[in-house]
Amino acid sequence: MDALESVLSLVVTLGILVTIHEYGHYWVARRCGVKVLRFSVGFGKPLYTWENREGTQFCIAAVPLGGYVKMLDEREASVAEEEKQYAFNRKSPWQRIAIASAGPIANFLFAIFAYWLMFVVGFNVIKPTVGGVVSGSVAAEAGIESGYELVSVGDRMTPGWKDVSIALANYVGESARLDVTARYQGSSTEERFSLELGESLVVEPPANLIESVGIEPYRPLVPPVMDTIVADGAAERGGMVKGDLVTSANGNPIKDWFEFVAVIQASPGEVVEVVVERPVDESGSVTTVLELTPDSVEGEGEGGVLQGRLGVGVQPFEYPEEMIRTVQLGPVDAVSRAFDQTLADTSMTLNAIRKMVVGLLSLENLSGPITIAQVASQSISSGLEDFLGFLALLSVSLGVLNLLPIPVLDGGHIVYYLLEAVRGKPIPESWQLFGLKVGLSLVVALMFIAFYNDIMRL
Repeated sequence: MDALESVLSLVVTLGILVTIHEYGHYWVARRCGVKVLRFSVGFGKPLYTWENREGTQFCIAAVPLGGYVKMLDEREASVAEEEKQYAFNRKSPWQRIAIASAGPIANFLFAIFAYWLMFVVGFNVIKPTVGGVVSGSVAAEAGIESGYELVSVGDRMTPGWKDVSIALANYVGESARLDVTARYQGSSTEERFSLELGESLVVEPPANLIESVGIEPYRPLVPPVMDTIVADGAAERGGMVKGDLVTSANGNPIKDWFEFVAVIQASPGEVVEVVVERPVDESGSVTTVLELTPDSVEGEGEGGVLQGRLGVGVQPFEYPEEMIRTVQLGPVDAVSRAFDQTLADTSMTLNAIRKMVVGLLSLENLSGPITIAQVASQSISSGLEDFLGFLALLSVSLGVLNLLPIPVLDGGHIVYYLLEAVRGKPIPESWQLFGLKVGLSLVVALMFIAFYNDIMRL
C-alpha cells in the first residue's frame, strides 16, 4: 500500500509541475504565432488524447516522468507552404527565446502562487527552541544554551525548525562565520551569536544539519507507551503488546520514549530485558518482564553501523501550546513573503549546484523519482501546507535546472538563440548536434546517479 501511495503521489506531483511547465511553453508559443501540434504530459504511449479547435492534440502518456510541447518546425518535417508562417524555426531568435524560457518562468510563478496560498491558509510550526547543546560544538563555542529560541539564521527568519535547516543548507561545505539571532524563553530581548563553521557542515547525506552544529532541538517528554506493534517484528515476537508502558530496560529506568529508542538501537541482535506496566482493566495494571531481541538493521548513511529495531511505534503525543507557532498572513503581505521565499529557494538551488560542480557537496545529494515519490507521499499525508511547500520547492528546482546552459534543456536552447541573435545567423547544425549529444550524455549520467542514490537510500 505504501508503494502504491508513493507512486500515485509521484504521478500527481510531477503531473502538476510538468503541466505548468509545458503550459508556459504552449501559452507563449501560441502568442508568438507558432502552431502547436501536441501537448503531452508524460512520455511514451498516449493513454488519453483530445484536440482543441486550433488542432493541438493534448495527451496524457504512460510514463509520468516529464512532458513536451511539439511545435510545427521545418527542421523536423515538411511543412505546407501556407503554414510555414506558423513554424517555430521561422520565428525571430527573441521569440524563440521567449518560448524556451516560458516553461521555467511558469515554474517560478507557480512557486510564488503555492507559497502565497500556503501563507494565506496558514500553518503551524514548532518553535525552534534549543533543548541542549553538545559540549565543544560550534554552537557551544558561540555561547548558545538550552532554552534559547532561534529567531534567524544568517539572512533567513526561522519561525520553525525547517527554516533553520534550509538556512544552514546554504553553508554546507563552507568555512564561514554565520550570525544567529536568538532570544531566551520568556524574553523579548534578542541576542546575536556568531558560529564559526569551519568544516562543521561538510557532511554526507542524510546528515542532520541542526545536529551538525551541536544543537539538539527541544522536545517534550514522551511517555514510552507502545501504540503500533509491527506484525512479526522483534517486539511482537518478544510478547510486547499495544498499551505497554516501558519502565526500565536492562535495569536502567526509562522515562522517555527516546531513551528507550537509544537502548534498542544500541543493542542489535542482543537480548534486552524490558520491564513494562501492562494495563489489565480500567482499575490497574500488572508488571511484566520481557526479553526482547532487536532485529539488526543498517543505520543511515553509506556504510552505516548496525542498529537495533523492535518494530514498534509510540502513542501520539502533542507539543505544549506555547511551543507551537501559527504562521498566517493576509493576502497582500503573503505576496512579498511568497516572492522572498521563491528567491531564497532559487538561491539555495543555485548554490547547491555550484557546490556540486566544485566538489564541496557530494553527488549523493542528488535525488530521483523514488525519493520524490516518498517525500511527495509524506507531504500529502502531512497536510495541505506541507504539500504546497514541497510543490513550490520542487517547482523552483525544475525551473532552475531547466535554465542551466546545457543543450537538451531550455537553457541550452536559449544560449543557441542568443548566439544566433548576436551572429545574425543560426549556429551550424553540426555544432548543435554535437552539443545535443554532450548535453544528453550529461543529463542521462545525472539521472543514473539520481536513480542509484534513490536505490541506495532504500
